[in-house]
Amino acid sequence: MSGFVTKPEPVQVPGLVHLHTGKVRDLYRAENGDLVMVASDRTSAFDWVLPNEIPDKGRILTQLSMWWFERIADLVPNHVVSTDVPAGAPADWAGRTMICRSLEMVPVECVARGYLTGSGLKEYEADRTVCGIALPDGLVDGSELPAPIYTPALKAEVGEHDENVSYEETARRVGAELAATLRQTTLAVYGRARDIARERGLILADTKFEFGLLDGELVIGDEVLTPDSSRYWPADEWKPGQSQPSFDKQIIRNWLASPASGWDPKGELPPPALPADVVEHTRARYIEAYERLTGLSW
Repeated sequence: MSGFVTKPEPVQVPGLVHLHTGKVRDLYRAENGDLVMVASDRTSAFDWVLPNEIPDKGRILTQLSMWWFERIADLVPNHVVSTDVPAGAPADWAGRTMICRSLEMVPVECVARGYLTGSGLKEYEADRTVCGIALPDGLVDGSELPAPIYTPALKAEVGEHDENVSYEETARRVGAELAATLRQTTLAVYGRARDIARERGLILADTKFEFGLLDGELVIGDEVLTPDSSRYWPADEWKPGQSQPSFDKQIIRNWLASPASGWDPKGELPPPALPADVVEHTRARYIEAYERLTGLSW
C-alpha cells in the first residue's frame, strides 16, 4: 500500500478547473485551455506522500526550473507561458505557479544517467546492463559511466514505481522517429546541464525529463533539473564505491528507514511525521542546491 498519508483538498479558484493532485503539484485548467501548475511544499518517499511539508520547497523547484529553462532554450522549447498568479488565487501561489501550454504528453519518462546508482545500479549488479545497455565490468555505486546513457521508463500512477524499459520498447510505443528524438534531446540537455553543474562544483549523476508535443513540435514540460527530478552530488565529496551525499530527499529516506522512525518501509502502515530537524535539514539542502547552481541567494 502507498499513496497519500492525507490527501489535501484542492484549492478552488474562480475560472480554474482542478484536474489533478500529484505528489508535489496541483494541476488546473484555465478557461483559455492553458494549464496552471502549482508546486506545493509536499514531499514523498518510498512511494508515500508524507504528512509533513518542506517549507519553500515548491518555490525552489519552480524558480530552479525557470532558471534551467533559460539555459536549455536553444536545445528544446518549454511549455511555460508565464509565472503570474491567476486572479483570485491564494497569495501563497506566488513563486510556485507556472502557467503552461497544454501539451500532448509523451508517455515516457526520459532518463539520462552519467553515473551508476539507484535502480540502475541494482540492474547492473544483476546482469551488467541498464535498460538493456551493456556496461563494462568493475563499476560500483557512484562510478562515472564511459558515456552518458539514455534509460527510459514508463510513468506510473501515484503510489506505483516507474518501470524501466528498453529503448526498443519506447520505439514500439511512440514510433521510431519520436523515440530517436527523445533520446537525442534528453542526452543533449543532460550534457549541457552536467557541464553547467560541474562548473559550480556539483555532479549531475542522473536526471529525468517529461516531453510533450505542441503542433507536432517536441516541447519539454513539468519541472527540469531540480533536486526532485535529478540527483546532484557535491563534486569534492564524490567517492565511488559508496552512497554519495546528495541534494535531494535522501535525508528523509534515511530517517524513515532507520530504527529511529519506528516505521517499516516495506509494511502496510503509512509513514510517521518527520521530526523538525529532518524537515529543516532537508529544506537547507534544497536551498543549498538552488544557491550553488544559480549563484543567487535564496
